[in-house]
Amino acid sequence: MVNWNRSSVLIRRTVGYSTVAALVCTGVSLLFLVVVGSKDDEASRARVTGAWDRVVPLIREGFLPSVLPAGKDMAIQVLNTRNEVVSATPQLAHKPPMATFRAASAAVHAERVLCPPAGLKGCMTVFSYKVYQPDGPWLLYVSAPTVPWYGNTAALSFAIGMSLLMTAMTAAGTFHVVKRDMTAVDAIRTELAEITATHLHRRVPVAHNNQEEIKLLAGTVNDTLDRLEGAYKQLRQFTSDASHDLRSPLTAMRTQLEEALMHPDDTHWPTMTAAVLSGVDRLQAIVTDLLTLARLDARAPLDLSPTDLGRLLGGELDRRTYRMKIVKELRQNIFVDCDRLRITRLLVNLLDNAERHATSQITVSVRADGPTATLEVLDDGAGVAPEHREIVFDRFTRLDASRDRDSGGTGLGLAIAREIAEAHRGTLTIQDSERGARFVLRLPIREAPHTAGRSEHRAGHAGLFSMPVPR
Repeated sequence: MVNWNRSSVLIRRTVGYSTVAALVCTGVSLLFLVVVGSKDDEASRARVTGAWDRVVPLIREGFLPSVLPAGKDMAIQVLNTRNEVVSATPQLAHKPPMATFRAASAAVHAERVLCPPAGLKGCMTVFSYKVYQPDGPWLLYVSAPTVPWYGNTAALSFAIGMSLLMTAMTAAGTFHVVKRDMTAVDAIRTELAEITATHLHRRVPVAHNNQEEIKLLAGTVNDTLDRLEGAYKQLRQFTSDASHDLRSPLTAMRTQLEEALMHPDDTHWPTMTAAVLSGVDRLQAIVTDLLTLARLDARAPLDLSPTDLGRLLGGELDRRTYRMKIVKELRQNIFVDCDRLRITRLLVNLLDNAERHATSQITVSVRADGPTATLEVLDDGAGVAPEHREIVFDRFTRLDASRDRDSGGTGLGLAIAREIAEAHRGTLTIQDSERGARFVLRLPIREAPHTAGRSEHRAGHAGLFSMPVPR
């Protein structure tokens, strides 16, 4: 079926383009033949007019010979008032008149096509002229070969030959080009059909000729395969990391429960229960983060609304208790379009990360930088090395220092935070700082609702809060 489809496409395109070429050639040939026929007809009439110019003076001056000089493919007869042939070209000498018609009484000239004229062969156009003499009008008959609409046989043969040649060349060229393209496409299709999850390293062949479109197609397919391979590797790593992070608390919980069942009298059940609940909490946190990432990956719609970023984050900071001192530098009247729950989740994730690494203090600030609202979370810990500033946003990534200090993190908090930022058409990065890690969120700013008439007044009273939160 595949070969039949391929042949069908090849034949249909070849026949289609050849038909178009044949129609175009036919139209051009018809126009060419009409022009040639018109010119040949004009040339024939010019020869007849020339014969008239030569014979009429001889008739009027009385020097008309009985035999006129023969013309090329032309015959001439002169008849007197009694319809007697008094002069003719050799092929009509001593023969009756070639025609019997004459021009109407008010006309001097008439013409007809006779097949054949008397004494001649073939179809010829006979021209009849009145030549007025003292004894009455004489008749001059001039016959010339009838010119067909296509002019002559040579022109017709040339037009047919060129049309057939151009159609054949178009068919051959189309067949060659389409076959070449189909061969390249078949190579791409065959390679794609053989690529599976275990052979994602394979790539489709790229044509090494002038097939620019096929080259672009192959390049696009290979780029897609590159992204697919990278995504598959990330998926495998993600699955492996998720399995490991889920297995560790499950194994610990199972061990604790089995040991408690083996030695029920020696087990301190409240302590064991608290340990198991801690493992359950960790599992719940991992599952919750995985569900959040799944929703973000699915591009679930955001519940956007104009929000004062400083006021939103200030309220969240006031509701929570932290182990570190929190310094707030939150400017108000900086409005963004955001999903409040998700932006709050982003802040919580950044604060949880900062708490695990800070020594004594975390600074949270909000300010406007031109068209951008900027949120910064700065801790006074060891910071993140420049070569690790992108890695920490990968899923299930925890640096060695983080693992040493806190084994309770899921490794998904910063990945979720970046996904939320990008869902809001913003960015989340780690910037340089004198000490500690400085996470910077940038979101597009918008005009504050219902404040256009009071913007200058509020600008002078924009709140800048800087106060520590008790530990």
